[in-house]
Amino acid sequence: MKAVIITIGDEILIGQITDTNSGYIAKSLDKIGIEVFEMLSIADDKQAILNAFDRCQNQVDLVLITGGLGPTKDDITKKTFCNYFDDELVMNKSVLAHVTKLIEQHYKRPISQINKEQGLVPSKATVLHNDLGTAPGMWMQKENTVFISLPGVPYEMKYIMESAVLPKLISEFDRPFIIHKTILTYGVGESLLAEKIENWENNLPNFIKLAYLPNPGRVRLRLSARGKNKMILEEAINDNIASLSEILGDIIAGYDDTETLEFVLGKLLTERGKTLATAESCTGGKIAQVITSIPGSSKYFDGSIVCYQEKIKVAVVGVQKATIEKHSVVSAEVAKEMAIGVQKIMKSDYAISVTGNAGPTTDKTDKEVGVVFIAISGPEGVIAQEFNFGQPREKVIDRAVNKSLEMLRSMILKKG
Repeated sequence: MKAVIITIGDEILIGQITDTNSGYIAKSLDKIGIEVFEMLSIADDKQAILNAFDRCQNQVDLVLITGGLGPTKDDITKKTFCNYFDDELVMNKSVLAHVTKLIEQHYKRPISQINKEQGLVPSKATVLHNDLGTAPGMWMQKENTVFISLPGVPYEMKYIMESAVLPKLISEFDRPFIIHKTILTYGVGESLLAEKIENWENNLPNFIKLAYLPNPGRVRLRLSARGKNKMILEEAINDNIASLSEILGDIIAGYDDTETLEFVLGKLLTERGKTLATAESCTGGKIAQVITSIPGSSKYFDGSIVCYQEKIKVAVVGVQKATIEKHSVVSAEVAKEMAIGVQKIMKSDYAISVTGNAGPTTDKTDKEVGVVFIAISGPEGVIAQEFNFGQPREKVIDRAVNKSLEMLRSMILKKG
């Protein structure tokens, strides 16, 4: 099965809001074996909607639309559905009863005429109940294509997807299995990684596809297998991951999108009963933010000091002023003293420190923009490394965050 996702709304096209619905829908469809062929964002315009429907008709099996189902005049999806399906709007008693109850009991006011009109749906539509809002979903079919319209409000859309759309798709359509497995690698760039695994990649079965998904300091390798026999697909994926692991070794930090480096570090620290603190200059607290994005990080993360200014490095973290005068704030020596200082303050087992020039200007130092020093302090001592992460500023910060976590992981694993 192939699907197209259409988001309707001028607010998306002018960049006023970010479309998160398409990503959620795509993941949900992929899990049940439906391939998303295309994503479109179009205006709240009747002809634009009709043109999009015409383009998809009989070209794909499923069209999922979000947006344009509100009670105001600029929400025209229901009326456009009627035009496309040669239908008319009729009052659905069940929807009207739900809207009335929601308005009168939740909002504590009488239902207005504009609210009552939310109960109008195309007469040929299968209504998809929306327990969380006033706009119901609609399921309609024209020839070989199913059209499903959902509210644009994300939590309402998700509710209808999970409670009505996905179960109905599963029960009514024969779908293949789609298996994905993601391998997270760190410390090796995309091109070098491709060279390293070229022979392995060339010998993948023809039903397995490999995709490279690079980010600063990390590359995800996604294996995708599609077919009718789930067991064969899973065995093939697992066998090829095992052989890849032998090639890459410690470059692999985790598997699947949930096993990020920060997640893996959290597991390592928890298993060993160790704690961590950070002292951050050019990264401005982003290392701490990434670490604490993992649920349960309070078990192993003690805290962070964002020592952006030289005076904070000296007065709070404990960096010697003489060290700064001799080596400058962007130096291995300062990075080491920052790590040792925050480790003592927080009474942590490990500490990360970062100091550098993220840009666009340098900080009273002869080091160029992009130069960053990262230090890791642990039970066995302290190490520091110099890196040049280039430009722009966002890239420098992201790469510094990833590299610092990578260095900490290496130190923990070496200690065993």
